[in-house]
Amino acid sequence: MQSLIKIATGELGIKEIPGVKNEKRIVDYAKEAGFNNITDDETPWCSIFVNWCSQKAGLQRSHRANARSWLAVGMPVNDPMPGDIVIYWRENPKTSWKGHVGIFLGFSKDRSRIFTLGGNQRNSVSIQGYDASKVLGFRRLTNEKMTKLPKSSPNLKLGSKGDEVTKLQTVLRELEYSCDVNGIFDEETDKQLRAFQRHSGLEVDGIYGKNTKNFIESIFQS
Repeated sequence: MQSLIKIATGELGIKEIPGVKNEKRIVDYAKEAGFNNITDDETPWCSIFVNWCSQKAGLQRSHRANARSWLAVGMPVNDPMPGDIVIYWRENPKTSWKGHVGIFLGFSKDRSRIFTLGGNQRNSVSIQGYDASKVLGFRRLTNEKMTKLPKSSPNLKLGSKGDEVTKLQTVLRELEYSCDVNGIFDEETDKQLRAFQRHSGLEVDGIYGKNTKNFIESIFQS
């Protein structure tokens, strides 16, 4: 996630040009991220910028120009870390399609504001504080490359060994639940799997079974 922040901060200060002229760098974000129909800096480009940054970082993308499209990408999280994606609502949280998306940096001391790094913030790439009450969700991105997911039959649990455990450990690391990739379902793997289950609202049993497998598949297929 730090690479996403590094890429985005490298663009700080890029700003729209008022009037008929367009800032070439903003147009390039759209072109390089695959939005070939967008050729100006007036079209709302917050999602375009996050798509561009994610592409550069090799992470999942929404491939769409609307901010709320990010609600279907990656893994939902309730305890965001710097580098996660934050999505806000505008006008109405349920009936409006409008919103804003950026990169989460942290909360203010009283947690009423969220420091967000993103594009189209005051018409520029900048860091701004947003009202925490307008958050629709936080998402954690994983690598866009094809990830080999472990089988869940037989269930993997403490004491299991082999290639499927190696795959599970690799997946946990990509989701930023750090454990050694050694093919042995040891106590640290059990601890990290339970942490993932707890944060994902799953049954916390330390077993990689059908329900946990289906949830992980939904993340990597976003």
